[in-house]
Amino acid sequence: MSAQIAGSSPWLTLLFSVMGVALGSVYFAALRHGVKLYVTGGALLKGLYWMLARLAGAAVFFAFAVRFGAWPLLGAFIGFLAARQIAVRGVRRRA
Repeated sequence: MSAQIAGSSPWLTLLFSVMGVALGSVYFAALRHGVKLYVTGGALLKGLYWMLARLAGAAVFFAFAVRFGAWPLLGAFIGFLAARQIAVRGVRRRA
């Protein structure tokens, strides 16, 4: 009954957590690609487009998640942070 009062189900929160991991994986892969573009120095405008696309995609996703309530939004954010941890560990292993 408390899940109905809160306005979302645990399954919806879990679904948004998984979607947060997927978005985070794409987000941080795009971040890596954008950094490569900046480092090469020749494609600054292209790197700027990657950055704007990355931020816009995340904003749209989180705006979509907030429409389902606080718990799905929190789940999406936790999934996004989990993808960040995975990306950071992957970079540390390569270095």
